[in-house]
Amino acid sequence: MTALIHFSDPLPEPAPDRPRPDRLIQGNPARLTWTLHESADSLTSAGYWACEVGAWRIAFPAGKEEYFHVLEGRIRIADAHGHAREFGPGEAGVIPAGFEGSFEVIEPVRKHFVVVDRDARK
Repeated sequence: MTALIHFSDPLPEPAPDRPRPDRLIQGNPARLTWTLHESADSLTSAGYWACEVGAWRIAFPAGKEEYFHVLEGRIRIADAHGHAREFGPGEAGVIPAGFEGSFEVIEPVRKHFVVVDRDARK
């Protein structure tokens, strides 16, 4: 039986990481990911993500996209042409497949995320 996931349940241990050194723009922020759901085929994952202030370049593969909802803090995402959007508490967005640009954490952030990675099947 598959259990329903409630985001207020106790969190698993977070997976810590940092941006790749070759993608850093500013700082070297610590990031924590609490994965609450990962589909059996690894195509979909969901959970919480938190990060310190900093900025790095992002490049989503053609088969990967992310929906997010900011719970606290502020981020700025800019495309490769420099067009930027900011997101704060209560705001949500989608990083589409194939997106390239930069991700900046302006204030320490915590968000919900859902990632669909169609390339995970390969």
